[in-house]
Amino acid sequence: MKASITILASFVALSMIATATQAQLPDPGMEIVPGRTALVITDPQNDFLSPDGVTWGVVGKSVIANRTVENIEALLKTAKAQGIPVFISPHYYYPTDHGWHFEGALERLMHNIGMFDRMGALTVEGFEGSGPDWLERYKPYINDGATVITSPHKVYGPETNDLVLQLRKRGIDKIILGGMSANLCTESHMRELLEQGFEVAVVSDATAAAQVEEGDGYEAALVNFRFIANTVWTTREATTRMKQQYSAR
Repeated sequence: MKASITILASFVALSMIATATQAQLPDPGMEIVPGRTALVITDPQNDFLSPDGVTWGVVGKSVIANRTVENIEALLKTAKAQGIPVFISPHYYYPTDHGWHFEGALERLMHNIGMFDRMGALTVEGFEGSGPDWLERYKPYINDGATVITSPHKVYGPETNDLVLQLRKRGIDKIILGGMSANLCTESHMRELLEQGFEVAVVSDATAAAQVEEGDGYEAALVNFRFIANTVWTTREATTRMKQQYSAR
């Protein structure tokens, strides 16, 4: 009888261990392949990343804690040095966008505070140094004539711009993803790119998010990055992998 109980207990324990092991999330990883891999940065703009930006009061703490500004620059610098294509998916609002009849919570907030507002689609009047402009330290990487700057997305994801087209036309199917903000545009880009058949490695400390009474957007995004992306890297891991793969050519 005791032997039977011992055997049964052992079986139950082994079953529990097996179930727990199966429940652990795998890390499929992503290989950086020259010619098929690109760096995509969402919203590297003053309104998110500058102390003068309109969202700094809610995102600043997260940006500073993650060293987001420095980490995005490290990704840009490494990609340029290694010849990895860089794509920027910006967020702009024009006067006509303020004629929308309904918005979600953050859309309404962005419109109310003038976030990403430009004078118009066909003018750069007042753009230099404004909220929707690039952070100054990123301009040498973005304004070099080689970086692909897509048409603007209007809510969060790339469904409303030409990012996927631009990637497809260059034979890109693997994405290293960073930018702002974690649980909004960055996560939405991750989701849509995966739905479109791309592999996506999210760089967890090259992003940040608002921390408000209702919750911490960055912590929320980390859970979804891990559940959904092919893999999640730190900036150090991403830059090391970029250097290793492209140096091996």
